[in-house]
Order: sequence, then C-alpha cells, then structure tokens
Amino acid sequence: MNSPFIRKVIRYLSARNVFNFLTDEKYLKIFYWANMGKKLNLDNPQTYNEKLQWLKLYNRKKEYTKLVDKYEAKKIVADIIGDQYIIPTLGVWKNFGDIDFNSLPNQFVLKTTHDSGGVVICRDKETFDIEKAKRIIEKSQKNNFYLMGREWPYKDVEPRIIAEEYKEDAKTEELRDYKFFCFNGSAKALFIASDRQSDSETKFDFFDMDFNHLDFTNGHPNADVYPDPPENLKLMQELAEKLSVGFPHVRVDFYEVNGKVYFGELTFFHWSGIVPFDPEEWDYKFGSMIELPQKTQ
Repeated sequence: MNSPFIRKVIRYLSARNVFNFLTDEKYLKIFYWANMGKKLNLDNPQTYNEKLQWLKLYNRKKEYTKLVDKYEAKKIVADIIGDQYIIPTLGVWKNFGDIDFNSLPNQFVLKTTHDSGGVVICRDKETFDIEKAKRIIEKSQKNNFYLMGREWPYKDVEPRIIAEEYKEDAKTEELRDYKFFCFNGSAKALFIASDRQSDSETKFDFFDMDFNHLDFTNGHPNADVYPDPPENLKLMQELAEKLSVGFPHVRVDFYEVNGKVYFGELTFFHWSGIVPFDPEEWDYKFGSMIELPQKTQ
C-alpha cells in the first residue's frame, strides 16, 4: 500500500518526534517510504538518497559531530584551508537572553549551531525586531535535528547561538550559496542557491565542474535565468576537495562576496536523503558517485 494520505500522516508525526522509540534503522525505513514513496534498500543501495540513509547508519565517526557544529567547524576548517576563508564570529551564547546587542555592529547574522534554517539577518539595528528574532532562534534551539532525520552527527551538538559578520555581494545583492558535492576528495557537481533572501521561492541550479547546467530539479525549481559562474569557481573547487578528503561524501558550501570566498558549512546528508530528483535517473547518477566504505557503526 502506498497511500499518499498515510504517507502525509507519517511525515506529520515524524516531524513531531512521535517515533522517538524506534531504532534508527526502523525509523529511517518508515521516514524514507513516507517521503519517497518507495521501500528503502539498505542491503544493496543504488540511489543517492538510499546511500545517504546507509551512511547515516554505518559511517559513524566521532569527528563528524564537530564538523556539523557551525561554531566548532570553523576552527577545523581554518586549520585546513586558512582563516581568510572564515566569516568572523562576533559571539557565541547558550541563551538568547545572554546576547548583548549593544556590543554587536549595525549589521550581523544570528544562527543556531545545530539546526538548519534557524537564521536571523539584521541589516539595521534601529529597525531590528529583537522579539521576532528571539522567537525564531529559541524555536530553532528546541529542534532536535538528529531525531528529525536520524542524522546522527547532530545528536551531541550543543544548541548554541552564534553571531557572525553580515556579508552581501554587491553584484548579486544577496548572499548566494555555492554548494559542492564531493566524493572522497573529488568535487563532481555543484549547485547554486539563489533568491534565498527574496519573497519568491529559492532556486536551485545544478552544474557539473565545467559549469554545464544539469537538467534536473531537486527540492526547488531552476531559476528562469541560470546564474553565472562564481568568479572563484576553481578556487572553491580546490578548497572543497581539500575539505572533503577522507569522506565518502560531503557537501561543502561556500559564499562569494565581492570577489572573496568564505566557507559556509559541511553537510553530510543533503536534504537528509529524502527529496526526489526529477527526473529520477539523476538519483542513480549521483548514487553511482558514492563508494560506500566499510561499516563503522
């Protein structure tokens, strides 16, 4: 049975952590089916999304926890590629009430260290809505990112708040993400996230490493006009490959701001492995790039 209604109910319940009592493997089988509409093959995974579920269960290394922590990762990344690629941290706190806004500059960014989406941008402190920011950040702090998709590296990340310098590229008038799909130290593809700070839906455009547009969608539509390549495409590729050595798969994210490159984050489970590719053949193409390691559960 593949009832869309039942799948929708399961997605609703899983988002509210109703299935906390299930083992990671049992939960992921239900989670995958509810989102992808098909059975999860862990014995012989072939697609990208299937292999991400396998990696959640069987590629567990302690260092991954610091690498997904948005505060701790900066120190590790700086040691590998250099401080010049790190957006300066203005402060880190356990509680929103501890933030001294008077000490922050007129423009800054607040985000949580353990979650995805808990971001607040301040472009002008005079008009900044602190109460709204508090609601967003404290809601994000309550999110258990591990329980949502059993992305185990997040299980022990302390839910802190960091403030970073505000960055905006003068050419694009936004902070575009350039996200590189890396496999054992080799970058094979990237996508550009645009319109993230506008009222319209975010756009995702995928490219190979020669910047040929790849004809599929994954999670968001393509832009009406494909974005131009970043000025520092080759540098970003080189940095991404340095950061991805030793990992069967990791997505390495960068920003380009007025000709300078900045590290964003490391993502081991793109979309948590539960967002379809359209057409589906690209799920298999990306899956073929992942060489599964020995189990380290």
